[in-house]
Amino acid sequence: MQLGKLLPAATLAAAVSVAAASPGQAAGTLTVAQSQDPNNWDPIATFLIAWGQVASNFFDGLVLRDEQLHLKPGLATSWEVLDQGQRLHFKLRQGVTFHDGEPFNAEVVKFTVERLLGPEGAKGPQQSNYTSIGSVEVADPYTVDIVLKRPDPVMISKLAGYGAMMVPPKYITEKGSDYFGQHPVGTGPFKMTDYQNKVSATLEPNPAYFEGPPKLDKLIYRFIVEPNTQVAELQANRVDIATNIPIALTSTIANASNLRLVSITGPTVTVLRFNTEHGPTTDERVRKAIIMAVDRDAIVKQILQGQAKTVTSFQSSLSFGFDPEQKQVPYDPAAAKKLLAEAKVPPGTAVSVDFRSNDTTFREVAQAIASYLTVVGLKAEVKPYEMNLFTNDIIPNGKTGAMFQMGWGGWTFDYDNTAYLMYHAGEHWNPYDKDPALDKMLEGQRTIADRNQREQALMKIADYVADHALELPLFNLNTIYGVNKRVQGLVPPPDNRFRLTGVTVE
Repeated sequence: MQLGKLLPAATLAAAVSVAAASPGQAAGTLTVAQSQDPNNWDPIATFLIAWGQVASNFFDGLVLRDEQLHLKPGLATSWEVLDQGQRLHFKLRQGVTFHDGEPFNAEVVKFTVERLLGPEGAKGPQQSNYTSIGSVEVADPYTVDIVLKRPDPVMISKLAGYGAMMVPPKYITEKGSDYFGQHPVGTGPFKMTDYQNKVSATLEPNPAYFEGPPKLDKLIYRFIVEPNTQVAELQANRVDIATNIPIALTSTIANASNLRLVSITGPTVTVLRFNTEHGPTTDERVRKAIIMAVDRDAIVKQILQGQAKTVTSFQSSLSFGFDPEQKQVPYDPAAAKKLLAEAKVPPGTAVSVDFRSNDTTFREVAQAIASYLTVVGLKAEVKPYEMNLFTNDIIPNGKTGAMFQMGWGGWTFDYDNTAYLMYHAGEHWNPYDKDPALDKMLEGQRTIADRNQREQALMKIADYVADHALELPLFNLNTIYGVNKRVQGLVPPPDNRFRLTGVTVE
């Protein structure tokens, strides 16, 4: 296979150094490329889809969510919601052990939840998702109740991912959290056997997994930041699944004889958040002008080649709380100029569009946005940041310019998971906004047990955010994968969390 016939010439030089000729992967070994290394595998320390893509294979929750987004029994075989929604009663799966041999039981659930809600959990971004939990009561080794301070209609979904993954008490107590974060031990279908920071993670089957052992002999995740390099490695048969496909290369993959392109509606929505604390975007009129100045339909059609849908709020159509009747602010550069004049913004006022440097697709989007803003009199600078610096420092520590890229998957598929973390004062991802009225709305919807009433409350939150122009909603990009045709049995997950137990490699 000649790389030059597949990759555009501009990307070939960058790809050759890592895509020199070598044999393909061994049978039974699946290699997945993803952009980001989470750096810490502790469930309470994460906020990244990149974590879920890998760690969902070696951790389990009390509840699991399948590829169709249905909740099903995990480490709990059944559950009941009691006491007007304030007691969750679980029967636990017996005979399950962690990868180091430590038994799973009700005391594990108690340890996991109390650790999440304690000082250790307070160091990470997951704790606020679970603050409705008041206590954990152990009835017997395989029966446990999670008692809530208030009804939390999303809690069962939250127990299916990320912060609530079950962890081994003895192992963590003996080794410490720092060691655990680099040498994770779970109950899942795979176990981690090697981890090279920013290079790779190697997983092997757990033969004792309660749903049966995986069919693969080995699962390797390679952390490849550059999307073009992922595609080059996919073409060279050195990775089997590439998870970061530039829009410009989708046709390259679709037309390759050994590959297939998978494009499905996913949960990830991209917006530009506004710095509401410093600079011209403190003025709501300026923020509304910026929203009016950008032709989002053109961006989706021309840059994203139809592989996305425009959005009106920070959620996809898969999210509970999504309002299909919410109207998009129309593209209206004349109205934008008028608002800027009312706000007394001088022509040529500088604003920046900050984004992750490895996101080649968004780089084009950012450049288009900058051009639109120039038309209405703003001087827009496109400012890339290294990915880990951007997500771990620039955003949470409030160091951004006027606008900053934010993509969010909403892993519970409930708008609460996005809205609370993005807009509530003091949250990790909200360095600027402090709005008591919005905080009250966010807190209030978490206490509503009636599903229809809570859905209406979430829609009102989305309207409030739009009315105050806290962000520029951009698009819901399809979840796009490049897959080698030798991979069999793969069901593409819309939430990016691969379930690979039934996958084989020819």
